[in-house]
Amino acid sequence: MNKKVDAIIESSKDALINSIQESIRFPSVEGEPKQGAPFGEAVNDALLHALNLGKEMGFEVTNLDGYAGCIDYGEGEEMLGVVCHLDVVPEGEGWLYPPYAAEIHDGKIYGRGAMDDKGPAICAMYALHAIKEAGLPMRRRVRIILGTNEETGWGCMNHYKKVAEIPTLTFSPDADYPLVNSEKGIYHPTFKCAVKTNIRVNGGTRANVVCGKAEVFAPLPAREVEKQLHIATERGMSVEIKEVSGGTKLLIVGQDAHGSMPEHGKNAMQAAFAILASLPLEGEDKRVAEILHNAFKFDMHGESMGIDRTDSSGRLTLNPGVIEWNEDGFELAIDVRHPTSMAFAEVRGGIEKALAGLKPELIHEKQQDGHFIPEDSELVSKLLKVYEARTGKYEAPLAIGGGTYARAFPNAVAFGCEKPGISGPIHMPNEYLGIDEAMFDTHMIADAIIALACEE
Repeated sequence: MNKKVDAIIESSKDALINSIQESIRFPSVEGEPKQGAPFGEAVNDALLHALNLGKEMGFEVTNLDGYAGCIDYGEGEEMLGVVCHLDVVPEGEGWLYPPYAAEIHDGKIYGRGAMDDKGPAICAMYALHAIKEAGLPMRRRVRIILGTNEETGWGCMNHYKKVAEIPTLTFSPDADYPLVNSEKGIYHPTFKCAVKTNIRVNGGTRANVVCGKAEVFAPLPAREVEKQLHIATERGMSVEIKEVSGGTKLLIVGQDAHGSMPEHGKNAMQAAFAILASLPLEGEDKRVAEILHNAFKFDMHGESMGIDRTDSSGRLTLNPGVIEWNEDGFELAIDVRHPTSMAFAEVRGGIEKALAGLKPELIHEKQQDGHFIPEDSELVSKLLKVYEARTGKYEAPLAIGGGTYARAFPNAVAFGCEKPGISGPIHMPNEYLGIDEAMFDTHMIADAIIALACEE
């Protein structure tokens, strides 16, 4: 901790909050690529806003072809990276306040990206600015790396590593305090099943988001379908039912959540499968519905598929995230976070076996290995001391299922920004960042930069 830096951060509070609000107001969900904006105009606008802010703060800024941005300060042969992202997942439904208005209520800034990861990104910029203004001597250069495709494909980091310098050591303020030094493997498969049924199910926004809403068509009269709606309502979901020509339509509304933490959500797709499997369907309709329900049930750890595993990095989670089901069959995108000791091929085999009766065709898959940095490394040991000095409490490093930018670099961890016991509903409706938490994060990131990049 440095008293001069702390004072500068406190004096910048209003400007910090205003900058976070400005960033949230860009609806930076991945969109149609354009020249100079590979992930869409809104994402590019958020990047340009951050780079312009960095320029106003007196930093050297670089735009890496719209894929990522760099904000640089200091001297030294080695570099400390602070890597954040400005893209967000779709807003979903169920918001108390407009998701891109950045309104403040009860000391909290509400908006998509407030916590994940625009708020922490702006906090990092103000932390580095305070260090610059305090004139602290540097032994390592500092680069804030601003990614733009973290939520969907990591094309930003792939491009960065092709054209820019890899930091000596890196932290990402995109997870939890005190620090995350172990991340599970991530596997995102999409399967196509060419089954001919009268059933239709469409739901979900992204594989890594719990399916919060599903639209269902069942080829039965409403009086038959409504008998089974308790399957969803008893799990806290709402269901709208409407009889139409040839059958019944349902709108099942559950709860969005981050796909790596399915226990925080209510998966409307799993409810749809369960309801369909309980109906007096016939033939292919009945067979397909039962296979899907038996594969997923209301599991969160792949129990019914026989792939439930746990090791020191945590327990496997499985989230069926997106389904598009029409007259030609369906495509189903799944999010799996698996223990580091488990190969993704075992996960794939378990899913394919569970869906074997539907002859699944794997049409796309994305895989990332797990990530681990030892506790006795300079990076982990110093950051844990930083957290203890600021809070007065020692906390052990964490293992998580989320995938942060830390795994994009060889010597990197996630440091903050969710406090133990405080969550800002990431990937859920009503995402927020508390103003007190934003100030805490800015101080903590400044402490981390001082510990790792300033002269001792």
